[in-house]
Amino acid sequence: MSSTVSSAPFSKAVVGAMRKLYPEALADKAWDNTGLLLESPFDPIRRQMNSALLTIDLTKAVADEAIERGDSVIVAYHPIIFRGLKSLSLADTQQQTLLRLAAEGISVYSPHTAIDCAPGGLGDWLADIVSGTPMSAEELAAQAEEKQKEQAKEPETPSQGLKRPTAQLQHHPSQLSIKDRTLKLGNDTHTRRPITPCKAPGYENTTAGMGRIVRFNTPQPLLEIIDRIGRGLGNPKGFPIAIPQGKTMEEIDISSVAICAGSGGSLFSGLGKNGEEDVDLLFTGELSHHEALAAIEQGKCVIALFHSNTERGFLHGVLKPQLENAVKEEWERVRQEEKNKAGLSEDYLEALEDDHVEIHVSEVDRDPYGIMISKDEI
Repeated sequence: MSSTVSSAPFSKAVVGAMRKLYPEALADKAWDNTGLLLESPFDPIRRQMNSALLTIDLTKAVADEAIERGDSVIVAYHPIIFRGLKSLSLADTQQQTLLRLAAEGISVYSPHTAIDCAPGGLGDWLADIVSGTPMSAEELAAQAEEKQKEQAKEPETPSQGLKRPTAQLQHHPSQLSIKDRTLKLGNDTHTRRPITPCKAPGYENTTAGMGRIVRFNTPQPLLEIIDRIGRGLGNPKGFPIAIPQGKTMEEIDISSVAICAGSGGSLFSGLGKNGEEDVDLLFTGELSHHEALAAIEQGKCVIALFHSNTERGFLHGVLKPQLENAVKEEWERVRQEEKNKAGLSEDYLEALEDDHVEIHVSEVDRDPYGIMISKDEI
């Protein structure tokens, strides 16, 4: 007689809550691989805690963290499985991580571009930081409605003495959010819209979409925007900024900002072309040398924080409290639904009786790049 194989019931609750918060229909399935990437079977001998671990990247260190605590599921923003696999081998570090997690009964879920695209998601979180003025869901919806009635608007690198790095490598402390830090709020109103509106059924004519364009009613000093970004993303010791040659940061005012978490090159490529509105500032995690050079030659400024440093603070500031609330409700639903099924083992039924819920943000997840700080600057 064959036994039914099922994942841990709490993992089902976390996945269900994530799908309600950030529907997979919002993800760009043309290239992205979102969803439940590893569904590990429930193991009564190695029963996991009712806890989930949030991370940007699922590395070996993050897997160790989840295994040590006994988390039931990892919500990894970036998909650890991106392309088709022909085998699973211990020789490959990512595949090794997946195999270890499966053996421990830990599942893996990736939301990626569903979070990027969602109203109130990662794009709007970054727009809140840039503008210094968070917008409510009602305000975002009102702007989306107004945008439908409007026609699209047509509208020297600063010297830095090179110092030999002699001290320590510092990684970006982007584990705090706009809610955790005091931002210098802009006294100005602004509008925002997606760079590429979402075309998924049911999301047309909403604020869903990839990237954001923030347009200020009154131009804002570049230094003021830099200060907002620094405060909003954990006051990093430094990050790359590119400005047109012959200009100084003190004299530059910004009327519009294009925002893309992670890597913005492809999303920004259509700005100013074929009737698309252009912007003064590109804000992203990374831009290639030639993309940045082209931007400043066109008179734009560029702020790049390293890829995942534009993403990580969202976990603490937005996703953790969201998921804590959503998963409690979903866990109650899953418990009632599962209890009505026939043939459940005593161990599985025991797991359903556990009403404890924990959501953690990884303490070891970080961008691979750090900034070497000279002893003179410490």
